[in-house]
Amino acid sequence: EAGSEDIDILPNGLAFISSGLKYPGIKSFAPDKPGEIFLMDLNEDSPRAVELRISRGFDLASFNPHGISTYVD
Repeated sequence: EAGSEDIDILPNGLAFISSGLKYPGIKSFAPDKPGEIFLMDLNEDSPRAVELRISRGFDLASFNPHGISTYVD
C-alpha cells in the first residue's frame, strides 16, 4: 500500500520485502505505522505479499527497515 523499500529473492523463488522506511524529508504514507517484512512466493500463479509476524519482545514501534538481505546456509 505504501510501497516497499527493498526486496531480496532467494534461489527457490521466495521473496522477502521490507516496507515502511521513514526518512527525514521524504513523505511517509503511513507515519504512525511501524515497518513490516513481507514474504511472496514467486512460484505461485498469482503471487501475493503476506505480512510476516515478528517475534514478541521486538520493539515494533521503532521498526524502520532500510534494506533487506538474506543468508542461505
